[in-house]
Amino acid sequence: MAQAPDTRAAIDPARHSPAVGEIAVVFLRLQAVIRVTGLSRSTLYRLIADEQFPRPVRLGPRAVAWRRTDVEAWGEARPVTTH
Repeated sequence: MAQAPDTRAAIDPARHSPAVGEIAVVFLRLQAVIRVTGLSRSTLYRLIADEQFPRPVRLGPRAVAWRRTDVEAWGEARPVTTH
């Protein structure tokens, strides 16, 4: 019996991987941002309104996410407490 041809599209790694030295943009959805920051949804959106937290970017008509680098930079800029 002859095998049916493979109809799955081949993925070209060169098109889907960042070039050497480039960093892939990673997006975090709301639940991931809540987990990473420890902040609640309402606190995140209040900080966004007060321009104290990065704005999300639109991924589609009904989907937004935050760039991981933006969230990490915000966290690094937070003051360190001493107890």
